Amino acid sequence: MLKLLLIFLQVGIFSFGGGYAAIPFIEQLLIVRNEWMAYQEFVEIIAIAQMSPGPIAVNSATFVGYNLEKFLGALVATFGVLLLPSIVSITLARYFERFKKSKYIRGLLKGLRPAVIGLIATAEISIGKTAFVGYSMVPIVKNVAIALIVFVFLDIMDQHPIAAIVLAGVLGMLFY
Repeated sequence: MLKLLLIFLQVGIFSFGGGYAAIPFIEQLLIVRNEWMAYQEFVEIIAIAQMSPGPIAVNSATFVGYNLEKFLGALVATFGVLLLPSIVSITLARYFERFKKSKYIRGLLKGLRPAVIGLIATAEISIGKTAFVGYSMVPIVKNVAIALIVFVFLDIMDQHPIAAIVLAGVLGMLFY
């Protein structure tokens, strides 16, 4: 249980840029280093975490903790992923107003942005690889079509995410 806490303390403190940036850390620490679960199981947990309300890093920690150690594991992992970022956020909030105009702080924040994009892209590509394992080309083309339609609906047409989820569900019913 202590190792679970230490892992999610690391995930929490090193996941700059939000929840999706945490996914590669969780994957590395749970699957690669400790071999605590199969990759497909991890992908399924991430999918459930994405569909659940709330931040994906917290949801992922909760579901992974529960999967490994039931209720106590869920509590420990969730506490671990939240503790250090909460302390850092509270501390930074106290001093941000004073230092926000500093060229060093602005430079630091600008430098972190591309790193966050890279972390998120890594997570998406890694999860995306397993989404198509064992499928014929027809479902892959259908899935890509749904993803592209939803992207256009959200990004270009600027529609609400809930409407996009409904659209994806309707397209899934039509395509499959």
